[in-house]
Amino acid sequence: MSTLAGCRPEVVVIGSGAAGAAAAYHLARLGHEVLVLERATFPRTKPCGGGMAASVQRWFPFDLRPAVDTVIERVRFTWALEDPVLAELPGEAPFWIVRRSRLDAFLIEQARCVGARLACGMVVEGLEPSATGWLLAVREPGGVEVSLETRGVVLADGSGSSLAAPLGLGPRQPRFAATVSVELEGPVQDPAAARFDFGLVRHGFCWAFPRKGGYSIGLGSFVGREGLVDDDAVLAQLLPTLGFAPEAGVRTRGRLRLWDGHHPLHGPGLLVAGDAASLCDPFLAEGLRPALLSGCEAAAALDRWLAGDPEALAAYSTRMRQVWGDSMAWGRRIAQVFYRLPRVGYQLGIKRPTAPRRIAQILSGEMGYGDIAQRVIKRLLLQRS
Repeated sequence: MSTLAGCRPEVVVIGSGAAGAAAAYHLARLGHEVLVLERATFPRTKPCGGGMAASVQRWFPFDLRPAVDTVIERVRFTWALEDPVLAELPGEAPFWIVRRSRLDAFLIEQARCVGARLACGMVVEGLEPSATGWLLAVREPGGVEVSLETRGVVLADGSGSSLAAPLGLGPRQPRFAATVSVELEGPVQDPAAARFDFGLVRHGFCWAFPRKGGYSIGLGSFVGREGLVDDDAVLAQLLPTLGFAPEAGVRTRGRLRLWDGHHPLHGPGLLVAGDAASLCDPFLAEGLRPALLSGCEAAAALDRWLAGDPEALAAYSTRMRQVWGDSMAWGRRIAQVFYRLPRVGYQLGIKRPTAPRRIAQILSGEMGYGDIAQRVIKRLLLQRS
C-alpha cells in the first residue's frame, strides 16, 4: 500500500541532508506544508569531515550545539607531516566538528517539530512540469511507484544528484574532487586541535578532525581528474602519527561536487541547494556552511515566490552568487595555482603569520577569497617565475 497516496504537499524537498533539512525547517516554520523525500533511512551515516563554522548559528533560532561533538581551538598545519605550524584560532571565529549522522538527524527533527513531514526510502526517479507546478515520479519502499504533485521543489539530493543537471540547474558537467573518508575510533591526542597536511596528497591535502571517541579523516585531490594517488600509502604515513595502525579505520571513497562557475540555481517553482548545486569550496573543501546557507536562502526565496513574488526564485540565484559564488570564483583560482605549486604555497601562504587568522575568517564568513586572492596569486606566480 502506498504511503504517499493522495498526498499533495505545497513543497517537496528532495533530500534530508544539511541543505534539505534547513530548507524544510524554515519553510515549515513559515507555515508551508512540506514533505521531505529521503532515499535512505534514519539513523544513517554520511562520509564527511564534519567541520563547520560556528557562525552558521545565526541562520537558526534554535541552538545547534546539541549536535556539536568538538570545539576546535587550534589548527596544526604540516608539509608531509613535517615543518609544522601551530595556530590558535581567534576567539571570535570558532570552528565546530559534527558527525553528519547526528547533525542531519537533529536538523530534520527540528523541521518535523514545526510541521514538516519526512518520508524515508523514497527514490525520486523523475520530475516533470505540470499545470499546477511539478509532477514527481517516486518509487516507494517495496517498489511501489506513485506520482506526486506539488507547487514547489527544493532539490537537495547531494553530490550524486542526477536530477539537477537535466533540469538546467548548476553546471551541465559538474567537477568533482576525489576523496577518501576514514572514521577512526580510539584515543584523541589533542581534542581541541584540527590537523591539515599539504604534502602527502598530490594536488590536494588531508585533514584530521577530532571528535568524541576518535577522528574523522579525509583526503582530497582538487586539481585535475586523475583522482587520488595511492591513498593507502598516504594513510599508512598519516595514521601512525595519530597513534593508529596504518590499516586502521573504516574507509569510504567518494567525490565532492566542487563549485565550478556561476550557473542558474532556479527554474519555475524549482531551486537547487547544497552539494547538488555544486557549492563545495574548491580550495578548502568546505561543504557544510554553503549547504546550510543555501537551504536557508532557498526557503526564504520559495516562501516569497509562493506568496506571489515572480522574481523571488531568480533572486535566489543572484543572492547565492553574491554571498558565495563570487568568493568561490577567487577560491578556485587560488586552488589552481596553490595545488600545482603546493610546496611554494605552503611556504609563502600557510606559513605566513597572518594565514591562520585569514583561513578562520574565510571559514566563518567574515572574509571572502576575493579579499586575499590577488595578493596570494601574485605571490605564488612571482615565486614560480
